Amino acid sequence: MKISYDWLKRLIDTGLDEKQVAGMLTHAGLEVESIEDYEEIRGSLDGLVIGEVITCEPHPNADKLKVTTVDAGTGRVLPIVCGAPNVARGQKVIVAKEGAVLYPAKGDPIGIKKAKIRGEISEGMICSDYETGLGNDQSGIRVIDTKLPNGTPLAELIPVMKDKIFEIGLTPNRADATSHLGVARDVRALTGKNVQMEPVDNFRTDDHTLPIEVTIENEIACPRYSGITIRDVKIAESPKWLINRLRSIGLEPINNVVDITNFILNELGQPLHAFDYDRITGKKVIVKTLPAGTPFTTLDGVERKLKAEDLMICDQAGGMCIAGVFGGLNSGITLATRNVFLESAYFNPAFIRKTIIMHDLKTDAGFRFEKGTDPEITVYALKRAAMLIREIAGGKISSDIIDIYPNPILHPRVTVKFKNINRLAGIEIPVKRIREILGLLEIDIEAETPDGITVVVPPYRVDVTREADIAEEILRIYGYNNIPLSETLRTDFLAHFPENDPTAIHKKLAQLLSARGFNEIITNSLSSPEISRAIGTFSEDENVEIMNKISDELGVLRQSLLFSGLQAIAYNISHKQHNLKFFELGKTYRSIGKSFEEKNEFVLLWTGNAEEENWIRKPNPAAIHDIYGVIRDILLKFNIKEFRIRTFQNEIFSQGLKIVVGENEILQLGKLSLSVIQSAGIRQEVLFMKMDFDLFLDIINTNITFRQVPKYPEVRRDLSLVIDKQITFMDIMNVISGAEGKLIRNVNVVDRYEGENIDPGKKAYAVSFILQDPDSTLTDKVIDKTMSRLMKSFETELQAIIRK
Repeated sequence: MKISYDWLKRLIDTGLDEKQVAGMLTHAGLEVESIEDYEEIRGSLDGLVIGEVITCEPHPNADKLKVTTVDAGTGRVLPIVCGAPNVARGQKVIVAKEGAVLYPAKGDPIGIKKAKIRGEISEGMICSDYETGLGNDQSGIRVIDTKLPNGTPLAELIPVMKDKIFEIGLTPNRADATSHLGVARDVRALTGKNVQMEPVDNFRTDDHTLPIEVTIENEIACPRYSGITIRDVKIAESPKWLINRLRSIGLEPINNVVDITNFILNELGQPLHAFDYDRITGKKVIVKTLPAGTPFTTLDGVERKLKAEDLMICDQAGGMCIAGVFGGLNSGITLATRNVFLESAYFNPAFIRKTIIMHDLKTDAGFRFEKGTDPEITVYALKRAAMLIREIAGGKISSDIIDIYPNPILHPRVTVKFKNINRLAGIEIPVKRIREILGLLEIDIEAETPDGITVVVPPYRVDVTREADIAEEILRIYGYNNIPLSETLRTDFLAHFPENDPTAIHKKLAQLLSARGFNEIITNSLSSPEISRAIGTFSEDENVEIMNKISDELGVLRQSLLFSGLQAIAYNISHKQHNLKFFELGKTYRSIGKSFEEKNEFVLLWTGNAEEENWIRKPNPAAIHDIYGVIRDILLKFNIKEFRIRTFQNEIFSQGLKIVVGENEILQLGKLSLSVIQSAGIRQEVLFMKMDFDLFLDIINTNITFRQVPKYPEVRRDLSLVIDKQITFMDIMNVISGAEGKLIRNVNVVDRYEGENIDPGKKAYAVSFILQDPDSTLTDKVIDKTMSRLMKSFETELQAIIRK
């Protein structure tokens, strides 16, 4: 948001420079991100002076040039070659001396240097309006009428507005600061200086020749509506000061009446709308909603279909304006307008917000209304604007002010305890200073006890509703920098801070998975309720519904990252990308009775080939053991070595594995069922893993210990086991760890066989064992003894047959 420092000073003059004020505002929560220069004319006429043509003769070597001498106040006349047809002796002119820089109306700056032009010395330039940026006239030099002495800076004859513009990074809660008045209020609280608003005490009605009737049919959507009529206005260009005010904050002027409404919007934060009075059918204004689907053409020429919730400003013939958002094509101000109806209203932010979202209409007025404006400033803004229109456009105020406000908006009341203010601040703020700050913020103290106060908050502070908000207001004006830091810091907190930093763990996971060819995705938390219907495991009753949803497709919060992950896969497959490896960390949401559950979930999705196809490697679709291998790497990365694997099957997984650590199931992985992938429009197998990330943080061990690389060689031995089909590799590993875990460094299945020479119900595993002793070289005797114990354990516990 742009704030003009010169404009701000007219509301509150602190005697401080722009950098001091910017620093104060930043420390108080209105961060001034930058301070930019504004110049009415580029270069502000710097380096240009008033001069007088002493002599003017034809150039001896060029028919269209003149050789002049000019008195520019330097103590000697300057020779200047000039090509303007209207240059003549005795003229007062604008002179750019050597070293000056010209900023023409268009194009790049021009530096003035001493030069020789067709053999004649030229030590400057006699300037036209175009060359100085004063206008677009290039037909000749500007001849000026002045008695100022030669050498006088041109800016003394033609004052140029300069300003400093604050770019404020406005936070969403500070709706009150969307204007110069709002910022001035903060400056008042920080400095104790008074805000000087323009007086409207001399407001008067000139006559009653333009009557208007106003009716509010929807008082919830429009609690207050004010208006007035003004006749015999002359639509024209705005005066220079008004044009500069608007341009300094990035707005282009339109005409005097519209410019005044934009000026009031940015000065007071109160949007106004001007209607052509003569186009109001029946001279009656009705604030109401129209039937859904009613066509309405807005000021940009687009026909829009209205929603049933859209609040409209209507006359007896139909809609004239989408209330608080956008004007209609046929009711606005044009060059033919002579009579004006001026509106100043307070609209319910919820209604405006819905309209903005549903029609994707973003306007300056809508931005203010949807955040919440001041319901008590409508009449003042109306009087201020009407008086400016009378002054600038020559209008006559032709009706009394209409002000319909049947149910005044109550001022919020908040009870605050002094001890809570001090607890949140970390220091004891004197009660006298608390009272002073609240007074400067226009927060009235209604009642006070030794323990605390009850305050009345002005309605324009829509963000101040709780005790903590009052404490924050006091603290930001008191100054965070005024809170001393003790040598031993401590703090009160309600949140649980885990031992393992989630951000650091996420980063390590991302690095590991990126190295394995996975890409991280970040998907929308909003989902469609249709997904939970299609995937039976998720209950529709547990959907967290969005009250102000953008569309039915984004009507609920996701119960699982599976929802948005499948959408990402489907989107990529539709764009001819079939080999995909994704991971994501995000939140999931469930409705449980009258409360809600929010969890952090970590997922992997893998579809297509395990590796990219090439001349030596045939296409090989990713299988469940591929994704298990990735999961095993993750577990080992975080020192989770003791875990159990259980197989399962449900509506999500056609083949699934559960990883259990202790008594906790931390993740599930496997192949998604056909019904799940078809519900997302996918026609190829998808592998999926979901992890309870919060539980994962609790059980991982990031305390890595290091040991010396063994000095002694490792030894490999192989066994061929014939076992029952239901026996898993983890069963084999459990036997190994129970029988002989000290010397075994690694175990791997190198081959698997079922078929001839194997009994039905049996399978053969070729298993390799890597043995190593960190303290000595293994002997054949030790190796044979170890392998004998293993074979005996396999025969006893797994009823395995050892094949030679």
